[in-house]
Amino acid sequence: EIPALLKHENTHFEDFPETPEPVWILGKQFNALKEKDEILSDITSRMWFTYRKNFQPIGGTGPTSDTGWGCMLRCGQMILAEALIRRHLGRDWRWVRGQRQREEYISILNAFIDKKDSYYSIHQIAQMGVGEGKSIGQWYGPNTVAQVLKKLAVFDKWSRLAVHVAMDNTVVIEEIKRLCMPWLDFERGACAEPEGPLEINGCLEGACALAEEALWKPLVLLIPLRLGLSDINEAYIETLKQCFMMPQSLGVIGGKPNSAHYFIGFVGEELIYLDPHTTQPAVELCESGQIQDDSYHCQHPPCRMHICELDPSIAAGFFCQTEDDFDDWCAHIRKVSLHSVAVFFWLCR
Repeated sequence: EIPALLKHENTHFEDFPETPEPVWILGKQFNALKEKDEILSDITSRMWFTYRKNFQPIGGTGPTSDTGWGCMLRCGQMILAEALIRRHLGRDWRWVRGQRQREEYISILNAFIDKKDSYYSIHQIAQMGVGEGKSIGQWYGPNTVAQVLKKLAVFDKWSRLAVHVAMDNTVVIEEIKRLCMPWLDFERGACAEPEGPLEINGCLEGACALAEEALWKPLVLLIPLRLGLSDINEAYIETLKQCFMMPQSLGVIGGKPNSAHYFIGFVGEELIYLDPHTTQPAVELCESGQIQDDSYHCQHPPCRMHICELDPSIAAGFFCQTEDDFDDWCAHIRKVSLHSVAVFFWLCR
């Protein structure tokens, strides 16, 4: 059954506020008075996935639109797409309308196109969710979509992501290092013999001789959290803001009850988010392999809402391209822990 809140489309756009307060977008700080164009360019460069209609039936006979039920699935796509952009294009990459795009960008977008054989399509997410106890067309929570993305990333050999979902509000450091460096023997603190040779860029090399980049599988860390009972506990607000200020931030998926959004930053007491509640026609690939991609970028001022309106059930995301990035993230978390008693997850060796 479709929740009543989702039967109408509720996307609204407001002009960005003129304020001296800093604007934080996915780990970058901006000045709203002097850098408005830069803020909007950064936000427009994020991938914006919304409801679509008239795509191939999911599972061959299922829905041809996700209007009314797919908002959290679309938010999951957005947070993972941000990780792929960091992985292949970098945080400072910008999308420019009408400009010919890099091949890496086309490959990223292809991974999310609404068809059954795209790695992270609505089709794949909906069908993989069946294994998580969600029938096709059923609404997801943040934890469900995180678990599904973890399963789907295994098939994406191009990106070689290590996706970890930290449960019970706990990030176990050694668990993550084992995941991102599976060829290391932590018992002996040395390189273990891999089961077979690893192929990197077409070359076969032993694990100990791999280039630095290949020694760490880029990490997508998703942390499902509950920040209160029915409303967000105000004690957590400053810590939540700190998440958006970290350079590793992929944002937060969550929203209002039964209405999911992708939160990418904040200004003052307002969260900045991309809203998937707009139904657009499914996009077909051109014969050239290029994609009409305007509809995958929000070219309006972004939506905002007061942080106290946030549903307490969320999942925070972080991306660590290297081991140093992860160590730096751990140092950030420890620093936040020292200055706040309201930390909503813990590091464990």
